[in-house]
Amino acid sequence: MKIDLDTMPLKELKELQGRVSKAIATFEDRKKQEAISQLEEKAQALGFSLADLVSATKVRKRKPASPKYANPANKSETWTGRGRKPRWVEAALKGGRKLEDLTI
Repeated sequence: MKIDLDTMPLKELKELQGRVSKAIATFEDRKKQEAISQLEEKAQALGFSLADLVSATKVRKRKPASPKYANPANKSETWTGRGRKPRWVEAALKGGRKLEDLTI
């Protein structure tokens, strides 16, 4: 389809510009919808729905970690060994203690 823009009237050029702008704006949405349709067809061919396959990912749940270390000065302050070291652990290590000295 070849369009001779040089001979088109201004009104038709502006109309064409509007149609092109709209086509550009909706291009990505149309492509996404096309991809979703193809994926749904493939999933149905395999005996699943697309929603079943998308929600099939397992959520890994962790149980809370039990404390491994306790502050010798205040036994209610504990640390699991995960994440950033509490200030009392840092202070004990700087004071010459070893991490094994703080185990519960």
